[in-house]
Amino acid sequence: MFNLMSPELIWFVAGLVMILAEFVLPGIIFVFIGLGAWVTSLTVGLGLVESIGAQFAVFGISSAILVAGLRSMFKTWLMGRSVTDGQDDASEEFLGKPARAIGAIASGQEGKVEFKGAHWNAMAENEIAAGEGVMITGRDGLKLIVRRR
Repeated sequence: MFNLMSPELIWFVAGLVMILAEFVLPGIIFVFIGLGAWVTSLTVGLGLVESIGAQFAVFGISSAILVAGLRSMFKTWLMGRSVTDGQDDASEEFLGKPARAIGAIASGQEGKVEFKGAHWNAMAENEIAAGEGVMITGRDGLKLIVRRR
């Protein structure tokens, strides 16, 4: 008769749950932790490991080796490579485009600008009056860097 509480079955199911969790929480980590659980299931099933402490050691070591050794290779393979000349595609959408200052912005200070109908936080390179047209010269995260046109 098959024992539903056997350690190898518990490790196998835990690994399956972690591998399936990769679809919900992508990052290419859970799949390798799940594979570590499957390695543990295999070693327990073959009788190589018996104690719970040894099982957790096999799980921890195999998961760490799999994550450290294979994650970067699989991440590149699954997500592809992006080679740019120092600027990402999102920056190109903003650079050199006109916007309008919502309020006055002092040089080197933060304010708000309107770009494509949305309000953005902005850092001014020079003094800008309210309603004045500006040019987007850069981006720092979600903050636009602007100067007077």
